Amino acid sequence: MKPLGKVKIQWSPEFAYAIGLLVTDGCLYGDGRHINLTSKDKEQIKNFLWCLKLNNKIGMKHNGARSARSFTVQFGDIVFYRFLNSIGVNPRKSKTIADIKIPNEYFFDFLRGHFDGDGTFYSYFDPRWKSSYLFYTVFASASGTHINWLRDKIFRALKLKGHISKSVSDPTYKLKYAKTESLKLLPRLYYNAKVVCLSRKRRIVKTALAVINKKL
Repeated sequence: MKPLGKVKIQWSPEFAYAIGLLVTDGCLYGDGRHINLTSKDKEQIKNFLWCLKLNNKIGMKHNGARSARSFTVQFGDIVFYRFLNSIGVNPRKSKTIADIKIPNEYFFDFLRGHFDGDGTFYSYFDPRWKSSYLFYTVFASASGTHINWLRDKIFRALKLKGHISKSVSDPTYKLKYAKTESLKLLPRLYYNAKVVCLSRKRRIVKTALAVINKKL
């Protein structure tokens, strides 16, 4: 008899978003069964559970001397674990992850989860030019192969080039899209008001776009 899984494996915008969170903030244990997601945002964990239709208890971690707080959920599911392996998500994935097998129609839902997990968005006025307001949408990964795959997928879909950088002091690769390209990318991430997302990051994006009289 085949083992029964807790997670219903069926592609949807919500399922793809949850995969994006797992690729960034998730962890697969080496036992072939257990899956964990940890985030400083409790909303992130709630979104993840909602997307996968799970009702597991949310735990809490305190890390470091300053007791930095984070939220976590862990569950066992052999079937889902094997599915994750089949699409390119494996244990000890941080520096080795490459491409992820995501249906094209759900890629931007996956990318929004990736952005909510490890991405950043920042904006500022450039003092060199009057009224020059700049902003960047950034995706991050410790795997150069994975960040190049992301860049290629985005280019194929939107013809956006982006820019990859990595500093000596930072182990992660950064894929950055400046204002002009961000204005084409962001509406694909937030394509309607009801998409599941980390509200804190969406507010940051909306605030920046309001400065230049743009809306999501």
